[in-house]
Amino acid sequence: MLMGDTVGDASGGTEAAHIPVMLDRIVELLSPALTRPGAVFVDGTLGLGGHAEAMLTAHPELRLVGIDRDTTALQRSRRRLAPFADRVDFAHAEYDDIPRVLDDLGITDVQAILLDLGVSSPQLDEAERGFAYSYEASLDMRMDRTQDLTAADVVNTYSAAELTRILRDYGEERFAARIAQTIVRERAKQRIDSTRLLADLVREAIPAATRRTGGNPAKRTFQALRIEVNAELTILERTLPAAIGRLAIGGRIAVLSYHSLEDRLTKRALTALATDTTPPDLPVPLPEAQPELRLLTRGSEQPSDQENERNPRAASARLRAAERVRAPRN
Repeated sequence: MLMGDTVGDASGGTEAAHIPVMLDRIVELLSPALTRPGAVFVDGTLGLGGHAEAMLTAHPELRLVGIDRDTTALQRSRRRLAPFADRVDFAHAEYDDIPRVLDDLGITDVQAILLDLGVSSPQLDEAERGFAYSYEASLDMRMDRTQDLTAADVVNTYSAAELTRILRDYGEERFAARIAQTIVRERAKQRIDSTRLLADLVREAIPAATRRTGGNPAKRTFQALRIEVNAELTILERTLPAAIGRLAIGGRIAVLSYHSLEDRLTKRALTALATDTTPPDLPVPLPEAQPELRLLTRGSEQPSDQENERNPRAASARLRAAERVRAPRN
């Protein structure tokens, strides 16, 4: 759900200005699975409902299950999708809860699933959410504001070693140890509660020559903290097999990622199930080792140059999709 939700116009408000990433391509990829009456589409990261609205419009008999961890996003998508209310079920949940949500609704399997990962533009653009280093705000970064852990908690309570690991693994920050030590020294003097203070500390920790190139030096630190606070990679790792497991034969899944860590997990999960696992020394393929999935994209697809011009936040998007072609392996 990152970078696809652009907000802010004086007349239409948040919902009106929402620009879903790679919308036409996602509709194209998922639609072949949604032609029968009563088909079920799960949007596991509903956000402002732009992708969902397009799918409901394209398929007048489609049933949508819309899931989001952000209660504010759910409120806004309810307004946007009000014309389709009789065909929509909303759920406040993490996207790894797709099986439970479907069980609660009495749905066994589904025809299509979309995961649009990361942080949405409303979350970035609303200063009080604390996601952006460009605003002065409290260090929050919770997608689900009903959870307890905030970015301030991480910054002020994690050890230097833990902070270093998070910044290195989730932010791919080469100066992770220097930044972690700077944070630890500063918090001994005062609690670090502000996005501006944290951004200034990161800038101070990074060598001057590096600060002059590559954009805001705090970008990778803020990404890493956001991923930690929201357990994004842990949840995604659980979600992919759980979601794929609920696809009907002929059902399709599409995943939009916005950084290499997400895309790597997605690639690994889809490729593993799209691979014949017959031992190479056997003369014929084993029926039980045949692929469950057929990949629908060659590698990861990216937005067009025209889309990136219209919506610069789409530029980092990577799309992968697959179709279930046989029942799960035992």
